[in-house]
Amino acid sequence: MASAIGRASLKTWLISRHVDSAAKSLTSYIIHDTQFRKSSSGSYSDEGKSTSSWTLGRLTVAGGVAAGFGLLYGWSREHEGVQAATVEEGVFVKGLPNYSLDEVSKHSTESSAWMTYKRGVYDVTEFIKHHPGGKTIMLGVGGAADPFWHLYAVHKEPHVLKLLSQYRIGNLEEDDVEHQTKNMDDPYANEPKRHPALKPTSQKPFNAEPPAALLVANFHTPNELFYVRNHLPVPEVDEKDYSLTLEGEGVKTLTLTLDELKKKFPKYKLSAAIQCAGNRRSELSKFEGLDLDATGSPYGASVPAERALDPKSEVLLAYEMNGEPLSRDHGFPVRVIIPGVVGARSVKWLSNIILSKEESTSHWQQNDYKGFCPSVDWDTVDFKSAPAIQELPVMSLICEPGNGWRVKAKDGKIAVKGYAWSGGGRKIVRVDVTGDQGKTWHVAKLQQEDKKHGRHWAWTLWTVEIPVDPKGKQTEIWAKAVDSSYNTQPESSAHIWNLRGVLSNAYHKVIVNLIQ
Repeated sequence: MASAIGRASLKTWLISRHVDSAAKSLTSYIIHDTQFRKSSSGSYSDEGKSTSSWTLGRLTVAGGVAAGFGLLYGWSREHEGVQAATVEEGVFVKGLPNYSLDEVSKHSTESSAWMTYKRGVYDVTEFIKHHPGGKTIMLGVGGAADPFWHLYAVHKEPHVLKLLSQYRIGNLEEDDVEHQTKNMDDPYANEPKRHPALKPTSQKPFNAEPPAALLVANFHTPNELFYVRNHLPVPEVDEKDYSLTLEGEGVKTLTLTLDELKKKFPKYKLSAAIQCAGNRRSELSKFEGLDLDATGSPYGASVPAERALDPKSEVLLAYEMNGEPLSRDHGFPVRVIIPGVVGARSVKWLSNIILSKEESTSHWQQNDYKGFCPSVDWDTVDFKSAPAIQELPVMSLICEPGNGWRVKAKDGKIAVKGYAWSGGGRKIVRVDVTGDQGKTWHVAKLQQEDKKHGRHWAWTLWTVEIPVDPKGKQTEIWAKAVDSSYNTQPESSAHIWNLRGVLSNAYHKVIVNLIQ
């Protein structure tokens, strides 16, 4: 397998996908597929980033190859001024016509697309035309949204229901409601236990982050406090039944058990920070997001194989994390770690690696994790015009003190701690911090691994003391990082806003209250 992949074109990519794509491309790719329809790596939080020491097995002499997992398709849309509905959505509405399931099922085409939610019947024809995943939604029209939303509980938010209410056309016959929703057992009944210090941003699916102050307590984040980003219920995989299949064009198919992965390939360790493209997304205040999976299709993500085949990239398969077996939340039994790349590519629950001449056509590769001009909106966006995000820009975060903390100065100064990181293995060379809105800056002391140029995969922790006005009641702290290419952070989010809410790397700012 090593020699076959080694002969692959340098135009190859690493991809996750579930079904074969009919699309052709001038570029070749390596596809990694999965049998599980579950969670992604990465966080949609403000602080969801962690560094761990990973134990991995190399699958090629030239370098590692990446892995994939099963997930869902997603969508995001800007909703300004949307308020919670005053009436519960999906209840019977007097005065609207009644429709049977048989009647709803007749409307399952692009020219007439109906679906139901509880007692409500909705004509989503126009909605699908403007939805980036409209073709995927079409597979669910003519029936009920309830089973899907039972699985993806994030949809049961007021702004989502308010959006749905705009397409209400009638009521579902009462006798048909039970038929639509029967046998909907809770798919989240067997979720793993989590540390109580994690701050959930959603329960079903479970997404959570550690308090920011805990992030800088250790260079390697303890496994129990590593942020969790899931889109679906966490799979239960028996390691005795686990196998990894490697296949593709011009490559002899190879299947390996977990035991073979551990014994046939050298063990390799590295430290790497994992971060989602949507980190600090809440600072882009115009953004609202939804994640959907109308088909059960797994997540799709592509990474250039030239990166995987380069030994300097250290792209590897992981079965241990900080010296312990991977937990279910973090991809047990095998996940990929693609250091220096957006966390969405470090996917979990690997089952297949495939060499192909096609990039993944999944929603997540084609219509998500892409950046756009601030003036592009959902009426003008062309997802084909932008490449998928790979390396993330330089960024930093203030972890101590937190926003709104009460802090007492010592000798006229307060201590500030945080982290910084840049994609592509670029080293953090400086972190500047100010307490007077940029009039004076103070250079932080850095804690980082001593690595070769271009291999700084882990984050950098930093500390600094800054002077404050002894008579002041508040101070606003700003932080900005500079990497080895002298990239630095923009001052404001105003000019980097984008409709997907990704790549938010403006100065991090917190306001603290001073105790006299």
